[in-house]
Amino acid sequence: MEGGKGAEAGPSSGFSSGCGGGEETQEEKKEVEVTEKPGEGFDDEAVTEDRDDDDNNGTEVFGNFVPSPLVPLKDQIEKDKDDESLRRWKEKLLGCVESDLNGQMEPEVKFHSIGIISDDIGEINTPLPVDESESGLLLFTLREGSRYQLKLAFTVLHNIVSGLAYSNTVWKGGIQVDKSKGMLGTFAPQREPYVHNLDEETTPSGVLARGIYNAKLKFEDDDRRCHMELKYSFEIKKSR
Repeated sequence: MEGGKGAEAGPSSGFSSGCGGGEETQEEKKEVEVTEKPGEGFDDEAVTEDRDDDDNNGTEVFGNFVPSPLVPLKDQIEKDKDDESLRRWKEKLLGCVESDLNGQMEPEVKFHSIGIISDDIGEINTPLPVDESESGLLLFTLREGSRYQLKLAFTVLHNIVSGLAYSNTVWKGGIQVDKSKGMLGTFAPQREPYVHNLDEETTPSGVLARGIYNAKLKFEDDDRRCHMELKYSFEIKKSR
């Protein structure tokens, strides 16, 4: 992981757990024609059910826990404004200076780019946010059995964001084939962007695994604020 102020992301499952593979029959060895297009296949009903499951899980995990009130970061720094050494220590710890803060209470995570790193294609970065007309864009094309990582660059503004986590749900032909989750960590505001690589994954192999996949990448914090939801597509091709 780069930009190491946040905790490391937790383990997540690869696509191979939910996609094709296994032995190929003679018929299966024939090339399969891809009929699905990028951006198609998102199952809104499945997304709703998935969100409900997440809400239920959140209730079970936190129970009657009530988080402490959110305090503007500027107020926390100003509490010790007469103590110059303590004020500087806080600024160093939080990675920001008082002039960067405007008293806003809610933290904001601004994503600048999403990239993919793979031996198959090197590194490709796409600026964020994408235009609404490009929702579901074909983000990358990889060969089956390729190892890859998603790379994100983001800035935290206004206040500390606690427990920033992601979920990545993948569909093929309208059927959910994989869902991975991970923890990025807790991040303080700072001028320089954070750079974070998600866990390495491997594309599935086999004739049934080839084709277009649709996915939704979502980022939320401990308070269930959604900081980004990105719909994208990718393609898996036959290996050489």
